Amino acid sequence: MADTAAGALVALRARGIEVDTTSRRRSEYAYDASNYRIEPLGVIFPRNAAEVARVLETCHTCSVPVVPRGGGTSMAGGAVGPGIVLDFSRHMAAVLNVDADARQATAEAGVVLSTFQREVERASAGVLTFAPDPSSKSRATLGGSIANDACGNHSVRDGRTSDHVISLDVVTAEGLRLTATRSGLEATVDGDEPARARALELTEDLRSLVSASLSDFRLELGRIPRQVSGFHLSHLLPEHGFDVARALVGSEGTCVIVVSATVRLVPTPGAALLLSLGYDDVVDAATDIMTILEFAPAAVEGIDEAIVDTMRHRRGPDSVLGLPTGRAWLYVDLDGDNVAEVTATAERLLERLRENGRLVDGRVVPDLEERASLWRVREDGAGLSARLHTGGESWPGWEDSAVAPENLAAYLAEFRDLLGRFDLQGVLYGHFGAGCMHVRITFDLRTDAGRAVMNAFMRAAAVLVVKHGGSLSGEHGDGRARSELLPLMYSPAMLEAFARFKRCWDPRGILNPGVLVEPDSFMDNLALSGIPEREWRTSFDLTPATSSRAGHGLDPFVHAVQACVGIGRCRSDAGGVMCPSFRATGDEKDSTRGRSRVLQDMVRGASSVEEGWRSEDVRDALDLCLSCKACSTDCPVGVDMATYKSEFFSNFYRRRLRPMSHYSLGWLPTWLKLTVHVAPLLNLVLSTPLRRVVAVLGGLTTKRALPKFASAAQLRRELVTADAARPAGTSDIVLVIDSFTKGFRPEVAGAAQRVLGSAGKTVECNADVCCGLTLISTGQLDKAKKLLARAATTLDDGSDAPIVVIEPSCAAAFKKDLPELIHTDAARRVSRRIRSFAGMVTELTQDGWQPNWPEGTVPPAVTVQTHCHEYSVFGAKSQTAALRAVGVQSVREATGCCGVAGNFGFEPSHFDISMQVAEQALIPALAQTDAGTPVLADGFSCQMQIMQLDAHRTTLHLAELLDGSAPHEFDNSKGRS
Repeated sequence: MADTAAGALVALRARGIEVDTTSRRRSEYAYDASNYRIEPLGVIFPRNAAEVARVLETCHTCSVPVVPRGGGTSMAGGAVGPGIVLDFSRHMAAVLNVDADARQATAEAGVVLSTFQREVERASAGVLTFAPDPSSKSRATLGGSIANDACGNHSVRDGRTSDHVISLDVVTAEGLRLTATRSGLEATVDGDEPARARALELTEDLRSLVSASLSDFRLELGRIPRQVSGFHLSHLLPEHGFDVARALVGSEGTCVIVVSATVRLVPTPGAALLLSLGYDDVVDAATDIMTILEFAPAAVEGIDEAIVDTMRHRRGPDSVLGLPTGRAWLYVDLDGDNVAEVTATAERLLERLRENGRLVDGRVVPDLEERASLWRVREDGAGLSARLHTGGESWPGWEDSAVAPENLAAYLAEFRDLLGRFDLQGVLYGHFGAGCMHVRITFDLRTDAGRAVMNAFMRAAAVLVVKHGGSLSGEHGDGRARSELLPLMYSPAMLEAFARFKRCWDPRGILNPGVLVEPDSFMDNLALSGIPEREWRTSFDLTPATSSRAGHGLDPFVHAVQACVGIGRCRSDAGGVMCPSFRATGDEKDSTRGRSRVLQDMVRGASSVEEGWRSEDVRDALDLCLSCKACSTDCPVGVDMATYKSEFFSNFYRRRLRPMSHYSLGWLPTWLKLTVHVAPLLNLVLSTPLRRVVAVLGGLTTKRALPKFASAAQLRRELVTADAARPAGTSDIVLVIDSFTKGFRPEVAGAAQRVLGSAGKTVECNADVCCGLTLISTGQLDKAKKLLARAATTLDDGSDAPIVVIEPSCAAAFKKDLPELIHTDAARRVSRRIRSFAGMVTELTQDGWQPNWPEGTVPPAVTVQTHCHEYSVFGAKSQTAALRAVGVQSVREATGCCGVAGNFGFEPSHFDISMQVAEQALIPALAQTDAGTPVLADGFSCQMQIMQLDAHRTTLHLAELLDGSAPHEFDNSKGRS
């Protein structure tokens, strides 16, 4: 294939088509969300259907495979393969038309489902929506949903994607543009004679196939709601009107390349209500499904306790709200024309379920925040179950089987027995109301013995689901995971019909080869097979809290970077903070997943550990990582890219010259020890044109304003020294005055001391310790560890007094990085005592304290830019919780990275990206905040970004807002040079 591949690349480029064949890009696209890894020849980001046609024509001539890809979230391996990968999500993502009167819309294949739904709802004034809503809808695309015939949470009412397709604009394997409709095929472009002739030829071939297979199609296909395995050829039957469009839905890119689609829209409900039902186990829950279906629910979703426990462990106890007592739960979404009608239906349903005797507890969930938290657990099910808080790992492969809803309980009971026979565990969740069960299983994919168990289990599981009249796949497609097992589900005649259907469209077999027809073995191309066993020595302690059997003896760094399983939440464009760089660029390279895949290929493919640490591919992938830490919380599997970046940079730059900003900003705590003595002179210099010279010499951008430096005298004036003689370890609270506060805004230290003192607490101030944050973020870990070790010794004073750190990022470093870098009991003790200032305020209010508000008035509204590190380490709602605890009724959150992120936004090559990141949340929040509303930015980086955006905007630290001794008349100009 080498000669044809090289020829194809030359031919594609000669036709003006950009093909990215870099090793880094091929690593990013060698994986999806499945167990498989296949390195492509190259990646193309097509811009229009005509370009797709040129690509297909060229690849067809050269016999080079083509694999279409949307969000890359396939759990079955449908989005990886050899040859050329076409990523539609980057440029072919437009909503072309919304016709509210006709209740239909047209969009390109790469549009993300949640974006499509938002645009439809906006264009129809909230009356209509696109119904399919898989849990991956925030990054899955319309084209991917068509490829798999995706369904989603509300499929009980709304069915599968195929139920909503009106027509498909496609490109054939030869590069011809056709439109598949509900009644046939036609050329997409008027006057395209080759396309018209091909449409006629295909129509004849397909009608011949149907004539030869009428009884097989009627007997074997369309038997249950979620029969997604194989091709959906029953749509071609005469009684279905020769529906070519819907016959192509679910073909997984093996027959045509879908470039756009026209789909049916459905009304949004007038009123909706969520019921949360608790059961002892999933079998009991499944047994009640038929009763629930009598009440015409819109959705019936299920989860088990392992997912809930992991969510609470990773994101805090408040991350899951509204669950009743139980160990397995159903979410039942009821809707109707009005609230009274839906409420009455819910009460009748609860009464029936109690009569059945299996329900442990059930409740209506009226609170919108609770509803959002419950759906978040369900939507993150695949990721949460991949890396459980107990240390176990689970994998897809048999994650998508489906049976008729009335057979679900019996199937699950036998399925659990099957797991037990193979000494495996399964984490269960899924679309109970449609009979589709998602389960991730504790396969050991790293050893020959473990893979042999998986092989045997998969075959036994296929036999079991067929015994219950079910389907190997219910919405994810067969892909590389299950195509080999289709002979256990279908007759030889049906398999031959599938093969003939594929040959009609793709006689040379270049479209997504190895899937559905002439499939690769599901044991081939496993991503965890063949990884060298090496020791990657790290400064961070990355040892899992609890080791699984499959992970026993695995190097901790390898285990850490393999956490990403491709779910792709980092590619979401809304919700949470992760991943700000991807939201700015839209490039897989800049997603947490893309970076993880390049790291995974580093530990797989480097000839030595030393070569791996010098990887330019990894350096390039990490370039736009802001080290915001949001992925450690927002990522369902807890990928911590900030830590991996720090560790990699520590090794990459060992005995190498670093970027100048690593010295100017990375060594900032050291420089600040000097600047406090010469602050007036330094500020004078920085107020002149010499400021630009200083910035250039320091490796900083000249576009960003520099802060004014504070003197040691300013800090002394701010702090009350009455408790200075108090012995260490005898105060109620230790207040750490970090380098940023000491060097740039000492007034915040004074405010913090006064607020804590107003609660009747004795406060010991410590301005001598440093967390080494700037050294950690630039990967200068040897220096950082020295500072942290000294800090741990100093702060470990024998007491349990809370240690409050004013700067959120420094608090996060003491809380998380300290025990991971300094492996002592003292470090662990200090970590347990660390509080952010907002967290301490909440604790004080729980003891009855309330602030002495300036002028005695609580501000009615506050806008807050929550620091990313506080969000990830202390909880997403830490700032909001503190503000509500002190009586602020309205809190507008700028939930997103500010864009500065320490040194990142000060570096010339990153300034523009940092400003684009600010557009995601901060800029809109400021635009919606009037001049009289306080804006909080506890993080110094956040404050600097706000000052860059609006020089006249007053920003406060929470301590300043609560400080009753001073009016809130702050001029931002005091912080600028």
